Amino acid sequence: MQRPHSPTLRRRRLSAELKRARSEAKLTSTQAAKALGWAAGKLSQVENAETQKVKADDLGKMMDLYKIHDPARREALHALAQDAKVRGWWSKYREVFGPQSLPDFEAEASTIRTFESSVIPGLLQTPAYTTALMQQGRYTDVEAIERRVNARMERRQILTQVNPVRLRVILDEAALHRMIGGREVMAEQIRHLLHMAKFPNVDVQLLPLAAGSHAALVSPFTILEFPEPFDLPLVFIDTATYGLFLEEPEEVEAHSVTFSDTQGSALSTAQSARFISDILRSLESE
Repeated sequence: MQRPHSPTLRRRRLSAELKRARSEAKLTSTQAAKALGWAAGKLSQVENAETQKVKADDLGKMMDLYKIHDPARREALHALAQDAKVRGWWSKYREVFGPQSLPDFEAEASTIRTFESSVIPGLLQTPAYTTALMQQGRYTDVEAIERRVNARMERRQILTQVNPVRLRVILDEAALHRMIGGREVMAEQIRHLLHMAKFPNVDVQLLPLAAGSHAALVSPFTILEFPEPFDLPLVFIDTATYGLFLEEPEEVEAHSVTFSDTQGSALSTAQSARFISDILRSLESE
């Protein structure tokens, strides 16, 4: 099965390739814009992936200026520009995810590391659990809730497809004690969590309340890493709107260090499975 393309990442990759080509041609952005007969802002938008697409004629002019004559490379860049307009399944849910959506990045990530303190991470949620979350939130329309639940469930496919993403989760114990949807819903959710934790590409580490203070006493966050060298890691922080993406190297590094430090306070995957199983048995016996 071919992995779906992420338009956002394709734009980022194309922009990185063009910026590198300009640098190899020893041209400043001002010199390049002038030679192309463009306003400086237009070139800046292309190089910073701020434009929705790069026209074939514009791309051809840039490659000519940057002395990219190799037919294979020219064809690859044109293909990349064309791929940037491809939309995956999530285009149906654009109003759900917003203009710069997390699934765009999840679809091409090779590794996802996430710390969650209050709820089960979205990629590991059951339909009933997600529905209960939505019902207690700002969504009241039944159809709107159903669409959002369906969208979240479709996101989970990246864990079970051919060449699945590697998911590394640090989960605060508090999330398992929060009665989202009642005991039956929570019991089903915890069973699903234990089931997914058995997958070779999924690691779940529990951060027990007894650990006390730890490095991640901040907002929950997700770090996404990609197989292509030009697709630099991203950090996603969920918000009350569409979420916040961080991509400055120092910001990504700070969150990576925080994740690693928090792992040191968490239980191992085997210990976590036993701990979560104990919570499930306690919940089922009450």
